Amino acid sequence: MPNSSSISEFLLLPLADTRQLQLLHFWLLLGIYLAALLGNGLIITTIACDQRLHTPMYFFLLNLALLDLGCISTTLPKAMANALWDTRAISYAGCAAQLFFFLFLISAEFSLLTVMSYDRYVAICKPLHYGTLMDSRACVTMAAAAWGAGLLNSLLHTASTFSLPLCQGNVVNQFFCEIPQILKLACSDSYLREVVFLIFSAVLFFGCFVFIVVSYVQIFMAVLRMPSEQGRHKAFSTCLPHLAVVSLFLSSGFFAYLKPPSVSSSSMDLMVALLYSMVPPTLNPIIYSMRNQEVKDAVRKVINKCVSQTFDCPSFGIHDM
Repeated sequence: MPNSSSISEFLLLPLADTRQLQLLHFWLLLGIYLAALLGNGLIITTIACDQRLHTPMYFFLLNLALLDLGCISTTLPKAMANALWDTRAISYAGCAAQLFFFLFLISAEFSLLTVMSYDRYVAICKPLHYGTLMDSRACVTMAAAAWGAGLLNSLLHTASTFSLPLCQGNVVNQFFCEIPQILKLACSDSYLREVVFLIFSAVLFFGCFVFIVVSYVQIFMAVLRMPSEQGRHKAFSTCLPHLAVVSLFLSSGFFAYLKPPSVSSSSMDLMVALLYSMVPPTLNPIIYSMRNQEVKDAVRKVINKCVSQTFDCPSFGIHDM
């Protein structure tokens, strides 16, 4: 039986069995990847360039867009390359790096979503203290803590997973390297330490989940007590996009890792992994832009400026086209 010292590469799960379907999947993944790059790139550029959006909420949204860009760039380019060149191989170091960065970015994103729920809680439930509790220093500290928590979680799991002796071959039953599939290759009596780390992380993530739920229960109670219908509408317009992003992120992630083994199969695992690794980074910019007039106006302003500079013509409104 092979062990980890003799493994120089892993074989990932192909997206299709026939060459025609592989090429079709390549173009589909390329379209999704470009859409994610465009959407998150626009969010980042808009927030960075528009002074009106230099507020805590949009500072965290900029960080979320950066994490989404990194997350989808960790998995899709390799999957597209494998589909295009009809290969399955990924080096041992490449697999470890992919696992590390994916865990880092996905953990940091969940931590950041927790911070964003706190931001919305303070803005709606403690508006008089918002400027004090959410000043620039506090925002930078909380964002750094989210990134740091993701880094620490990823370091622990990557080091633990790739220190295990692998006795079950080198075929990873997924289109990218992830912990559950790597653990299936480990010797049966050697992965208890990683299981302990997984349980610890699950407890922390559940704590963040409870914090988000409690925050939004208090937010909605405060919103429903508002006497002004316009005030309620404005509060909901800033909270619902974040709540939709959290719901999308958690539902796809929980289904991926908590689904019963009886419903697990290669095709099911592949579809679920595609769902939780691609859908949130692609849809998050759309979700945040749909109900947020400030973001839509700022994006329109950035596009107008780019168009006018490209064609050397006066700025014009998109609605006038």
